Amino acid sequence: MTVDAILGDLTVEPADVLVNAANSSLLGGGGVDGALHAAAGAELLAECRRVRASQYPNGLPVGQAVATGAGLLPARWVIHTVGPNRNAGQTDESRLAACYTSSLDIARGLGATTVAFPAIGAGVYGWDAATAARVAVDAVLAHPRTGIARVRFVLFSRRLLQAFTEALEAGQA
Repeated sequence: MTVDAILGDLTVEPADVLVNAANSSLLGGGGVDGALHAAAGAELLAECRRVRASQYPNGLPVGQAVATGAGLLPARWVIHTVGPNRNAGQTDESRLAACYTSSLDIARGLGATTVAFPAIGAGVYGWDAATAARVAVDAVLAHPRTGIARVRFVLFSRRLLQAFTEALEAGQA
């Protein structure tokens, strides 16, 4: 099982699963969420509306995850997860870790072998790069990823790549 980090664009990453750092509405937003929705086309939004209407009428709770199809993205599925908003006082690292473990649980249940994650919470939700990276890497490395061959962190800045690279080196030492 390989776990790595690259500088890149999640919307073009070939993987069975792309994980979306979603907001609880599941209806798109800014950052990773907006980019994935824009690249996926109308089908992703339609699926999210169905999920919202049938399973999560009040929105997807922090730390939980749900899968949809991927629309026009180079993946089979998008797994949406809502990170804790540190700027709004949600500072419990276990809730951030749950985003990764919940997503991996769903990916494993789908039969996915490759999963690509963004840096959940490290954008407008206010988690600093080092903390976001440490929590993410620890959660992924501790998870029983049976059947998943590769987990990749696809990061949009050199600052995040450095933080995730350092966390991976520390976690795999």
